[in-house]
Amino acid sequence: MEKLLITGSAGFIGWKTSEKALEKGFEVVGVDNMNDYYDVRLKEWRLNQLLPHKNFTFYKIDIEDKNALEELFKKHKFDAVINLAARAGVRYSIENPYIYYTTNVMGTLNLLELCKDYKVPKFVLASTSSLYAGQPMPFREDMPVNEPISPYAASKKAAEVLSYTYHYLYGIDVTVLRYFTVYGPAGRPDMSIFRFIKWILENKPVQIYGDGTQSRDFTYVDDIAEGTLKALKPLGYEIINLGGGRNPVSLNEIISMIEDYTGKKAKVVYGEFQKVDLKSSWADIEKAKSKLRWTPKVKFSQGIISTLKWSISEFDTVSKLNDEI
Repeated sequence: MEKLLITGSAGFIGWKTSEKALEKGFEVVGVDNMNDYYDVRLKEWRLNQLLPHKNFTFYKIDIEDKNALEELFKKHKFDAVINLAARAGVRYSIENPYIYYTTNVMGTLNLLELCKDYKVPKFVLASTSSLYAGQPMPFREDMPVNEPISPYAASKKAAEVLSYTYHYLYGIDVTVLRYFTVYGPAGRPDMSIFRFIKWILENKPVQIYGDGTQSRDFTYVDDIAEGTLKALKPLGYEIINLGGGRNPVSLNEIISMIEDYTGKKAKVVYGEFQKVDLKSSWADIEKAKSKLRWTPKVKFSQGIISTLKWSISEFDTVSKLNDEI
């Protein structure tokens, strides 16, 4: 049985990746600092889905704390590290850029140093499609991404570069995954789909920054988790997109789909477009197909219904969450 360290295991992608790994027979050691960037009750809900698994062990640790991490590496012999712990959110990174660097850069450096010292052969890093700002679509991994337009994207680029350095110097097998707008049940409350559903169910105004035509290559969380685990195979050093690989879906289209399913009319309030946001994103996923034998299985129409069903069934939890980021 292979043993994985999955950081950010109470986060959205970390929870689902941990769940899928346990289903596949891995032993999972999960860490998360349970920070309050968004309502911690949702992180607790996700964590409670994992704790009953006999092959899951959880530690409340911040990846910025190298000493605490080192105790884990001494105690456990890891076959791979999947680093899904990160400060996310483009807009908030402008307000508090320092925390993005201490977590996304220094935290990644701590993990790479420990992989080197404790001979962990495989490192998987979560990165972002936000790096592709200004590039023509669909976005390919070989495009130059040297001009990030947000502190968040800049911190992720720094983590990618560090990961390459440790591959080059110490032979750590590294796969960098650039995720494209992940959504699904128990998603992040600061993400558009979660917020739109919650606001519409609660008959509150739906805030959109821009005119709603901005669009994303939305990718269902189960597909992302499967792709993340496929990235555990030896590849040397690779950067790979994980996205829907289909025509982007606009925010206005999403609101219409939620209206149709719920029978409720949204009260949309349009605001000023944020200059740190991408107008649109669309992944070229040919590399994921060839290197990982991965393609997304969940159509957007299926995924949005699954997300709506979860939000309605768990509305007692959803309605209590603070959606102010």
